[in-house]
Amino acid sequence: MEMDTPTNVLGGDLRPCSNDPVTGFFRDGQCNTCAADEGSHTVCAVMSAEFLAFSKYLGNDLSSPRPEFGFPGLRPGDRWCLCAARFLQAVEENCAPRIHLEATHLRALDIVALEILAAHAER
Repeated sequence: MEMDTPTNVLGGDLRPCSNDPVTGFFRDGQCNTCAADEGSHTVCAVMSAEFLAFSKYLGNDLSSPRPEFGFPGLRPGDRWCLCAARFLQAVEENCAPRIHLEATHLRALDIVALEILAAHAER
């Protein structure tokens, strides 16, 4: 799988999202992507209790540990590379987490407008 150029939504170098827990489609700590990443795991989000509950309600339980996959479970405050469409869905439901623009991949803009991302940027 050939990785897309690691560029963030602001046009700069893609910054790390999280190494504890290790996130990303490639599990490299960054929200890198490629053609095989059908979910577009490109938005570096800071988990909130509200978003984790929303995700679990929709069938994607990110808070429960899954040791068989080396997944510790996420807690509020953890950073994680979210699917861009799930982030947009959370925006529409008024429970979107804060995000890090410098660690959000340029390909997120294929799904989410920069204005929406910027409105949810951690300050």
